[in-house]
Amino acid sequence: MRASLARLDAVLIQAVIAAALSFAHLHDVASAAGQDGWKAWAYPVSVDLLLVAAWRRLRSGGGKASSWCWFVIALTASLGANVATAGLLDLHQVPAWLRILVAGWPAVAFLGGTLLAHSAPAVEPDDEDLECSVDDVDEDQENDPEPAPEPPAQPAIEAPPEPPAERPGVPVPAALVEHARKVAAEHHTRTGTPIDTPTLRARLGVPAPMAEAIAAQLV
Repeated sequence: MRASLARLDAVLIQAVIAAALSFAHLHDVASAAGQDGWKAWAYPVSVDLLLVAAWRRLRSGGGKASSWCWFVIALTASLGANVATAGLLDLHQVPAWLRILVAGWPAVAFLGGTLLAHSAPAVEPDDEDLECSVDDVDEDQENDPEPAPEPPAQPAIEAPPEPPAERPGVPVPAALVEHARKVAAEHHTRTGTPIDTPTLRARLGVPAPMAEAIAAQLV
């Protein structure tokens, strides 16, 4: 326990030091490029927020191509400021191209933050969609006509009764099966035992035949 806390403390301290240094370098570059006062302090905040927003979108699994693009842009801005303040750039005579980049950064950061915030991530089907799918399956089963019994081959001889036709398997939507797997995994994590069919039926709100079909696919 103490070893894990020591590692965690070391990581946090290292992260705070690195963030403070990068923050100061971005402020120095912005100030040297003509952005004085509060504006020079707003630039490192903008770069770090865009970096965090892109990383969170990567972790959520949505829009990986655009998320990587904005993550690389923000990381390049941060690394560029760190390298520029290492003596490779005269902060008293900043070139015109750097002034242009610093002045145009707010528009770039606004565009990236807007796209990351409002792009549609991959969503899972909600409970209403699952209930609609279950209702559609039940209606299809009710509308299916029962098969008519076949007449006996010889009317004079009484034929033995035919066994009842097996009921066709209940079709289960793939999205409902995936949702049931998550419910079963969450139940197993919480209780330590596999989920039973009555509990699964109560959690999903589906008929008993469909709950049994889903439970068979979860085995």
